[in-house]
Amino acid sequence: MRGHLATLAAAGTCLAGIGLSTASASAADLTLCWAAWDPANALVELSKDFEKESGHKMSFEFVPWPNFADRMLNELNSGGKLCDLLIGDSQWIGGAAENGQYLKLNEFFDANGIKMDDFIPATVVGYAQWPKNTPNYWALPAFGDVVGWTYRKDWFSRPELQEEFKTKYGRDLGVPANLDELKDIAEFFQGREIDGKTVYGAALYTERGSEGITMGVTNILYNYGFKYENPDKPYDLAGFVNSPDAAKGLEFYKALYDCCTPPGASDWYMSENIDAYKSGQVAMQMNFAFIWPGVHADPTVGGDKSGYFPNPPGPNGHFAQLGGQGISVVANTDEKDAALAYIQWFAQPDVQKKWWSVGGYSALRSVVEDPSFATSQPYAQTFLDSMAIVKDFWAEPAYASLLQPMQRRVHDYVVAGNGTAQEALDGLVEDWTEVFEDEGKL
Repeated sequence: MRGHLATLAAAGTCLAGIGLSTASASAADLTLCWAAWDPANALVELSKDFEKESGHKMSFEFVPWPNFADRMLNELNSGGKLCDLLIGDSQWIGGAAENGQYLKLNEFFDANGIKMDDFIPATVVGYAQWPKNTPNYWALPAFGDVVGWTYRKDWFSRPELQEEFKTKYGRDLGVPANLDELKDIAEFFQGREIDGKTVYGAALYTERGSEGITMGVTNILYNYGFKYENPDKPYDLAGFVNSPDAAKGLEFYKALYDCCTPPGASDWYMSENIDAYKSGQVAMQMNFAFIWPGVHADPTVGGDKSGYFPNPPGPNGHFAQLGGQGISVVANTDEKDAALAYIQWFAQPDVQKKWWSVGGYSALRSVVEDPSFATSQPYAQTFLDSMAIVKDFWAEPAYASLLQPMQRRVHDYVVAGNGTAQEALDGLVEDWTEVFEDEGKL
């Protein structure tokens, strides 16, 4: 996930059959659409190899994250011709599949030896499948991503802080083994003076306008026992979304926000957390893994000054919020064969290996399971460990209508301090039940 709130409307086109040839009769001009961020710049460089090999010309349309979903979903819904290829958010799969906005890729995959078993299972479910857990594919996993943590390894290793922390907590100051230990560390650093500057414990996701606080709080809720629905009865929400344990998880997130974040951190998401961390304001930051190459290269906090760890377990689970995207062929393209040729090229193991080396997060198992992968970057092992525990938000066609009330309910409780955690989740059950009733699923 990761995209601005938008509503999926039905597109007017129906899905046509896929041609299986990837060789165009003549060179084509292809436009690939994605968000504007560092991985997109890396893909531009990578795609120069495709241009050389295929003769096709690549153009790119990159939209800043706050506007990405609005712009791209409006493009899809209007039947526009801007994008031939789209690296769309994981949450769009349901609507794009049901509304005929993406080409179904099963026959193409089969004809070209592209096997979904070759990709990290969580990315296949999260980025490619609709309905979930069925062999119906609408994208190729393109960019694996997950929420994890970055920490000031240089601060943690200071002897005087090590001694003080051990005296207070009876254990070494290091990577937290669970959420309670993470909160202890955040409290330890909150308001402390380091190198003449007041610092704070942690940067959390609190943004309300799109999806930020949902992408943050779920990392705690999952690990306290929150479930989206009854595992044995789809869309049965009561007692799962709003279980007493889930309410305790929401209380924990509020406590972490109240105790341990910088002043003014009431509407923060990816960029604000990055800025707070790189400017030396916080000891730890919650953020998606895509930021780690930039952190490692940063002249102020990079190299050995920073470390990385997966989202810690809670009392009832060990999960992390899935991010990332798949790459799809837009059904309305006039360059279907050339677009499919790009998918076939991008799926190659050598290309995927280079994708990792230039700053992309490959989801191909032969890349991430290579014995050399875990030590290829300081954050590589954390990425592997994190992708093994992912869980995602709803990918229903009505996901935007499901996201809106969660943003509102959670932010009103965590940041504004309105009501109780139990009341927030009880209200969320009512909101989501109404959405599914309107969808005819209840």
